[in-house]
Amino acid sequence: MEISNLKRRVYGEHLTPIEVFKKFIRTEIIDKIYNYIWADLFAGAGNLILPILELVPENERIKFFKEHIFLFDIQNEMVEQSIKNAMKYGIPRDIAEKNIMQRDTIKDYPKFLLKLNLPVYHITNPPYLYIGYIVKHKETRKYLEYFKGENEGYQDLYQLALINDLRFGVNRMIYIIPSNFLFGFSVSNKIRDDFLKYYLIKKVIIFEKEVFEYTGTNVCLCFFERKKVPRHETISFEGIKIGRKEVQKRMYVLDPENHYRAGNEFEEFIRDYKAFKPLKVEYYLTIEDVEKNKGDYKVEVIDANAFDGKEYKRRVINVNKDLYEKIQSNILFVRTLDTGSISGRAGLYKIKEEFGVDAILVPKAKYRTHPIHIFIEPSLSVDEQILLMNYFNLLLEYFREKTDSEFMTTYKYSESDYTRKYLGLSQVRELIQTFPWLELDDKERIEFKNLVDSKNVEGILSFLKNKKEKCKLSYFIY
Repeated sequence: MEISNLKRRVYGEHLTPIEVFKKFIRTEIIDKIYNYIWADLFAGAGNLILPILELVPENERIKFFKEHIFLFDIQNEMVEQSIKNAMKYGIPRDIAEKNIMQRDTIKDYPKFLLKLNLPVYHITNPPYLYIGYIVKHKETRKYLEYFKGENEGYQDLYQLALINDLRFGVNRMIYIIPSNFLFGFSVSNKIRDDFLKYYLIKKVIIFEKEVFEYTGTNVCLCFFERKKVPRHETISFEGIKIGRKEVQKRMYVLDPENHYRAGNEFEEFIRDYKAFKPLKVEYYLTIEDVEKNKGDYKVEVIDANAFDGKEYKRRVINVNKDLYEKIQSNILFVRTLDTGSISGRAGLYKIKEEFGVDAILVPKAKYRTHPIHIFIEPSLSVDEQILLMNYFNLLLEYFREKTDSEFMTTYKYSESDYTRKYLGLSQVRELIQTFPWLELDDKERIEFKNLVDSKNVEGILSFLKNKKEKCKLSYFIY
C-alpha cells in the first residue's frame, strides 16, 4: 500500500473539498458568523472553517480569527497545512499557530472552548474508521482503547466524535459522516438511539456521487441542533439527495421504535407480512456439497469464482441422484448486486436463461456479490418458482421506487443510469418469506397468481393484508 494511502486508512482521513463549504454550508451560517466560536476538531486542511474568513472584511479578519476560529488535528502536517491556508486569508503565522493546534480530540477533548464567551458551533468531517477494520490491522489497533468504558458498543471513530459533542454539551453541529448513520442497521443503532435522544436533525444532504478523492464512502451532510429537553421522539426533516444526474427532495421520518433508521418501509413490510408458513431458503452450491454427493449424474455449471470480465467459466460436475434432483428442481439464483443496466438489477432470475447451465458452483470462497444459487424447501414446481421470482422482483422494484432504494446498500459510484445497490442475503430471505403460497387454498392461489401476473402491486399488498388478518383471526379462534 502506498504511504499516503496507508496514512489515510490509519487516520480514517478523507480531506474535504472546499466546495462542500461553499455550496452547502455557507448559506446556512452566513448570518451567524459573529455569534459563535467556529471549531473543527478534525480539521485536516481547514476547508470547513477557514472559508468563513471570506465573509469577514479583510481589515477585521485577524481579530475575527483570534476570537472565533479554532482548529485541531491529530497530525502535525495537517496542522501545518491549516496554518498555511489561514495565512492565505491574511492571518499572520504567529496568530494562526495559537488557534490551530495538534491534538487527539477524541482522546483529549478541548474543553477550554466551552469556557469562552461564545457558544461553540462544531463543523467537521471526522475520521471514519470502522472497529471491524481497526481490529484486523495492526497499524490501527491502537484505537481499540477509544472504544472501552463509556464508549463500548460504538462502531466507528465518527460515532465517538458525535458522542463527545453530546457529552460536552455542544448545541449546534454540522457533520459530514457516512450515510450508514441514517441507513445502517446494527452498525448504527446504538449511536442513533443515544445521540438522537438529545439532538434534532434539521436538514440532511445525502451524496450519491463521489465527494472525496480517494474513497467511495457514501456520506451525508447532517445539520444537528440540541433539543431543549432530551427525549425519544419521532424526528422529521427534509433530505436532499444529490446524485450524478439529479437532485431529489423528500421528507424523512425517523421513529425511535425502529432505532431512528431512515428508509424503513421495506423492513416494516418484511416484518409485518412474513408468511405463517414461510419457505425455507438455503444459499450456494459448494464444492463440499459435490464432494459429499459424488455420482454418475452430469450437471453443467458455471464457476462463480472464475469470471474473466465477460463471462463465467463453464464446467461439468458428476453428482449422485439426490443432489442431481435437488439441483434440477431449483432453477433460480439471486443477483444481489446491480450490474448498472436496467435488465441487470438485483433480484431473482432463472439460471438456465441467464447462463445456459443448470447450476452455479462455488468451488472456493463464497462471495455475496456473485450470482448465488438458491435452494427452497418445501420443493416448488417450476411454475411456482417462476411465480415466486415474479412476485419477488415486483415487490423489490416497488420498494426501490418508493424508498429510492434506501433499504439497500450503495455499492459504488459509477456512470450508470442509476446508483448501483447491493441487496443483503438476509433481505432476500425475508422477502421470499413473505410469499404466502403454502397457506393459500386453490381459490386464493388463482387470485394471487392473477395479481402477480398483472403486476398489480397494490392488489398484492391488499391481498397480503387481508390474508394476514384472516390468519390472525383463525389463530386466535383456535
